[in-house]
Amino acid sequence: MGNQEEQSLREAKRVEKRAAEEAQRLAKEQERKKAYLAREQAIEEAQKEKETKRSEKRAAEEVEQLARDQARREAYLAREKATAEAQEAKKLKAKKQSPE
Repeated sequence: MGNQEEQSLREAKRVEKRAAEEAQRLAKEQERKKAYLAREQAIEEAQKEKETKRSEKRAAEEVEQLARDQARREAYLAREKATAEAQEAKKLKAKKQSPE
């Protein structure tokens, strides 16, 4: 009976060791999964931050472009007005100088 008890004891130790190894393997796997998810979340947050910065930059550029366009239109209108006024002044001058 001693041999059978020894064999049972060895089997119990082997089962216990296997259970401990399995628990350790599961803990490592869980840790790897946790690290993977943390990396993925960090990447996602970085991408969101980059996209936010791009959107802000694009919005600022649009505002600047609108301001440039507005200034260009105003300058064009001012030139047109000055040209029209100059032509009108020439007409008036010519009218005054022409004998009636």
